[in-house]
Amino acid sequence: MRLKNNAFRESHMEKYYVTTAIDYANAPPHIGHAYEKIAADIIARYQRLTGKKVFFLTGTDEHGSKVEKAALAAGFESPLAFVDETSSKFKEAWRRLLISNDDFIRTTEERHKKVVQEVFRRMRAKGDVYKGKYAGLYCDGCEDYLRETDLVDGKCPNHQRPPQHSEEENYFFRLTKYKEPLRAWLQEAECHVKPDGRRREVINQLDDPELGDFSITRSRKSLTWGIPVPDDPDHVIYVWVDALTNYITGVGFQSDEEAWNTFWPADLHLIGKDITKFHAIYWPAMLMSADLPLPKLVFGHGFITVEGQKMSKSLGNVLDPVYLAETYGPDAIRYFLFAANTFDQDGDFSRADMVATVNKHLAMGVGNLLNRVVKLLDTHFEGTVPAVSIEQGVLDALEKDTAEFRTFMDEFEFAKAIRSIFEIVDKGNKLLSEREPWKLLKEGKLEEGGQVLVTAMTMLKRIAILLSPITPRLCAGIWDQLGFDSNIESVIFRSSEFTDPILAGQKIRNKGRVFEKLDELTENPAPVPTA
Repeated sequence: MRLKNNAFRESHMEKYYVTTAIDYANAPPHIGHAYEKIAADIIARYQRLTGKKVFFLTGTDEHGSKVEKAALAAGFESPLAFVDETSSKFKEAWRRLLISNDDFIRTTEERHKKVVQEVFRRMRAKGDVYKGKYAGLYCDGCEDYLRETDLVDGKCPNHQRPPQHSEEENYFFRLTKYKEPLRAWLQEAECHVKPDGRRREVINQLDDPELGDFSITRSRKSLTWGIPVPDDPDHVIYVWVDALTNYITGVGFQSDEEAWNTFWPADLHLIGKDITKFHAIYWPAMLMSADLPLPKLVFGHGFITVEGQKMSKSLGNVLDPVYLAETYGPDAIRYFLFAANTFDQDGDFSRADMVATVNKHLAMGVGNLLNRVVKLLDTHFEGTVPAVSIEQGVLDALEKDTAEFRTFMDEFEFAKAIRSIFEIVDKGNKLLSEREPWKLLKEGKLEEGGQVLVTAMTMLKRIAILLSPITPRLCAGIWDQLGFDSNIESVIFRSSEFTDPILAGQKIRNKGRVFEKLDELTENPAPVPTA
C-alpha cells in the first residue's frame, strides 16, 4: 500500500475514505474524468483540513472486451502493454491537475486479482453463485445486459448504439436474495445514496420485477482478458465484479490489516450518475454476500458538457486535461469547474466563461487584494506586520463565513462554498476601498492605516486556507507572501494556526502578482488524441 500525506500520522484522528470510479483504460483521459477526480481531491483536501485522517483512492479499470479490442486496434502486442501506456496517461493527468490521491490502483495488479478471487469464493461459499445460461441483449459500452424496455429507439440510452444479442453459459449472482436487505439499507434514516433523486431512481430499479440475478463471469470463448474464476479456468470474472472490488483492494483487504481496519467502510464512493445502479445495488449486495461492511455513502454527480454540447470525437470537443492544465494552469481549471457548476447536476465547460470567471475572481478578486496589501506593507512598514488590534466584528464575520463554507462543503455544494469564500474577498476589497489605507499612511496615521492592512491580511489568511482545497497552488502562493514558513496543507480548523490572527513582526514576502490574468486565447483547445 502506497501512502502519502501522513495518512497514519495520528491513531486517534477520525478517518475519511473517499474513492472515485476507476477509469476505463481503453482511451486517454478527458475533462469528464478530470471533473470527478478534482471533486474527490477537493473533498479529500477539505477533510484533511477538518483534521481527519484521509485515504483517497483512484485508478484504472483495465480488463474487459473494450480494452482487448482497443489494444488490438492500436497495434499493441498485448492488452497489458496497452493498459500500461494508458494508465500512465491517467497518472500524469492527475499529477498535472494537483490530485492528491494516496494510492492509484490498477485492476491488472496481482494484489487486486487475489482480492477479486477471494470475494468470488466467499460469495460462492455463501450459496450466492451458480451456473446458468444467458440469452439476451448486451451493451459492450456499458458492459452490462439490457432489456428491451431499457432501450431508446432500439439503442442503449448511454451509448447511442444498438446492443448485440449474446448467449452463453455464465456464473450468476443471486441478487434476488438481497433485494429486501438492499431496500432496507436504501431507506435507512441516514441516507446512503445521494442526491435524493438518484436514491429514488435506485429504489425504483430495485423494485423492478425484471431486475433479477445477474451474470458475473464470461466464457473464455468470448473474453480472455480478465481475472480467472477460481477453480474454473474456462471462465473469467465479469468486469463489474472486478472493477467494484478495487475499493477494498486499495485500502488493504487481505494485504494490510491496519489500513483495512482503519479505513473501511468507505465514507464516500464518488461516481458518475450513469453507474449509480452498479454502486448502489450490485456492490452492496456483493458485500453483503461476502460478509463485509457496506459503504456509508454513494454520490452520483452530473456530467460535464463542452461549450454546451456533449463530448464527442466527431465534434472534436473531447478535451485533454493535460493540455488544459498546461495552457491555463491547474488552479484555473479546478476553480472554474466547481465555481460555475452545480455538482449534483450536469454542468458545462466554456473556455470564454472560464477565462472571464477566473480573471474576475482569482486575478482581480483575490490576487488584487493580496497585491494591494503587501505593496503597502512593503512601502510603509518595511514588509513587517505592525502591532495593531483587529476589530472583533471582523473576526466574528470570518467565523460566520467559515461556518457557512463548512456547511456547504459537507453537502458537496462546492459552488455555494466558493461563494461564501468570496464574501470574505469582497469584504476585504470593500474595506480597502472605503478606508483608503494609502491615504491614512500618507497622512502619517500609521496605526489606523496599519489596522486596515492587518485586518485585510487576516481576511487573506482565512481566504487562503478555505480556498486551498479548490486552488492549492494559488493558496500556497498567498500563504508564502503572507509570511508563513509552514505548509498550508498542514493547517487544520481547530489549530491555533487557523484561529490566531496575523502576528506582529511577521515578515511578508512581496513577490508580485500571485495569479496572472489569463489571455483570451483564440486557438481551439486540443482534443484528446485517440488511441
